[in-house]
Amino acid sequence: QVQVVESGGGLVQAGGSLRLSCAASGRTYSSYAMGWFRQAPGKEREFLAVNIESGGHTYYGDSVKGRFTISRDNAKNTVYLQMNSLEPEDTAVYYCAAAYSSKTYTIVLVRTTLWYDYWGQGTQVTVSS
Repeated sequence: QVQVVESGGGLVQAGGSLRLSCAASGRTYSSYAMGWFRQAPGKEREFLAVNIESGGHTYYGDSVKGRFTISRDNAKNTVYLQMNSLEPEDTAVYYCAAAYSSKTYTIVLVRTTLWYDYWGQGTQVTVSS
């Protein structure tokens, strides 16, 4: 099993940056795909990014491509989400998720919440105008 805990959320002005961290437990952390989602009030959970190290793939959601970057440090069992050029529309609760990377995946599947096996509790990001 894997437990994931997000941190790094907070209040930032529009145009600013934040880096979220997701610490994961588990002996085989490097074999998990790690992703980020967000959910704003009244909206569905939105895919942001995923890193599938076993397959050598990284995918991004269209709304954050070019502004957000996912990275991971396997030595620290941590995945990061660097967020730049933040906008008030980025205000949401941000979630980290893990999936067994041995699972079959497609560029469509990894964008769905159902593909992921473990979720963190989320961290709030608020962008002021």
